[in-house]
Amino acid sequence: MPEGPEIKRLAQRLGKVLVGKPLSSVAFSYRTLGIFDQELSSSEIELVDSRGKALLIQFSCGKTIYSHNQLYGKWIVTRAGVEPKTGRTKRLVIQTPQHRAALYSASEIEVLENSTVLDHSFLKKLGPDALSEETHWREVAERLMEPSFKNRSLGALLLDQSFVAGLGNYLRTEILHEACLHPDLRPKDLSRSETGKLARTILEITRLALKTAGVTNKPSRVKKLKRIGLTRSRYRFSAFAREGQACYRCEETIERRSVNSRRLYLCRTCQPDRLQISRDNS
Repeated sequence: MPEGPEIKRLAQRLGKVLVGKPLSSVAFSYRTLGIFDQELSSSEIELVDSRGKALLIQFSCGKTIYSHNQLYGKWIVTRAGVEPKTGRTKRLVIQTPQHRAALYSASEIEVLENSTVLDHSFLKKLGPDALSEETHWREVAERLMEPSFKNRSLGALLLDQSFVAGLGNYLRTEILHEACLHPDLRPKDLSRSETGKLARTILEITRLALKTAGVTNKPSRVKKLKRIGLTRSRYRFSAFAREGQACYRCEETIERRSVNSRRLYLCRTCQPDRLQISRDNS
């Protein structure tokens, strides 16, 4: 599933080809949404933005298209008149004289009133967006200590969109590895300095992924790895999907485990399980 940075980059790309452009047509494949085709087609797109993993397309007529890709949804942008070859199911097509933007296979698409967008059942439950300039690391640090979050394992918490919106599976691994924290630790187990470091790392890694199109390894390390000829799949992550390979910091072997039924990768030397060590020594 695309994570916050991927959806934000998608919003930026769609914004470049759709915002302020004359619309040739807006067409839904859902009968229940087809009633909005004419109204939206005669309107103008004012803004394309993301909120966590949701995409929002705002029209001047007072309507907003809300969509969530889930596991299979995908937007494909082509030149006008070009329909891509795909086995995916077409859900929505927005056309301008120059471009065609189509959403395929998404299961969540709604048309909302602009004034009530933030009352949407998914959006109103979201925590602060990791990619929003208004989200400060101190706010994230404070949330870590809130009663509803402080007793949960970090491995589970970092996938909870009500904690911080936009995080996902690869970001979870990369954040915990960079912060040197084991996924079984809870916010209440952390020192004040660890809490601050984790909060800063959550924002730094997520924003780095936005800037680099998903590369979360240290920029200085990426340069060195590129220099020796490694491909993007080899230099992209510091820990995620690197099972059996050496940790860049300590050269210990990266391990894979399942947390909340999702794969997670860690270095047991850099990310020791302090809770288990404490139990073994008691």
